[in-house]
Amino acid sequence: MHLAPRALRRAVAAATIGLLATAVGCAPQPEDKAAATPSGSASKTCAKGKLATKTSGKLTIATDEPAYEPWFKDDKPANGKGFESAVAYAVAKQLGYDKSAVVWQSVPFNKAFAPGEKTFDFDINQVSISNERKKAVDFSSGYYDVRQAVIALKDSKAAKVTSIADLKGLKLGAQVGTTSLNYISDVVKPSQEAAVYSKNDQAISALKNGQVDAIVTDLPTAFYVTAAQVTNAKIVGQFENQGAKPEQFGLVLDKGSDVTSCVTSAVDALRKDGTLAKLEKQWLSDAVDAPVLK
Repeated sequence: MHLAPRALRRAVAAATIGLLATAVGCAPQPEDKAAATPSGSASKTCAKGKLATKTSGKLTIATDEPAYEPWFKDDKPANGKGFESAVAYAVAKQLGYDKSAVVWQSVPFNKAFAPGEKTFDFDINQVSISNERKKAVDFSSGYYDVRQAVIALKDSKAAKVTSIADLKGLKLGAQVGTTSLNYISDVVKPSQEAAVYSKNDQAISALKNGQVDAIVTDLPTAFYVTAAQVTNAKIVGQFENQGAKPEQFGLVLDKGSDVTSCVTSAVDALRKDGTLAKLEKQWLSDAVDAPVLK
């Protein structure tokens, strides 16, 4: 069938409009500028003092109660004294929050990294970074490299221990949910079940009262326990780190938290500029060269 010239022009025009509409509908649409530029998005998210925190303009930091030395001093996390209190405020400053903008919250140790939404922006409480814990929470990069140590009363049979094999027949204790407890079960593999305590001070009391032969804590805590809390106790030895990487404490955040990358960048900056090393030297004792148990 032949179309008249005018009808033919109308048909061609209609077809052209249809093709243009289809092309426009299928073409990629411009993305949001911030989303298209990761660096722009990150800089906006990590703007000093304007992070997507639990409370706008405030940084909520959690730790356990009581808070022990040398990590905190006088059981007062907000005073800025003790290694972890000092680190927390240094991270806050790096993020753009001064001391008056920091709100402290009490959260039991094993609740900090349990599954579920958190009420804090980050928790600082000697929590070791592990793949298992990463299933439930986010971690910053490590702010302290740590080893685990064994404490026993000076006049006990446990005080004579020189190897991991010597520990196997002893009654050992540690706080629930800690790497210290993992070292007992995974490294020592004792012949009797370990005593598990909800608080570290309960483990220390058990050692004082002879309910356990020895307890396992991180090395700086062991220094403090033997120097100030149980002066008739000694550090029997320390464990070698298991695996290629050293055990590290990390700040704990909500799984998928909007501020994880910002907090990690802050910790990395403090490590790079020497702040973490300076605070470690100031607050954590290194006076005792504890022998390594093998």
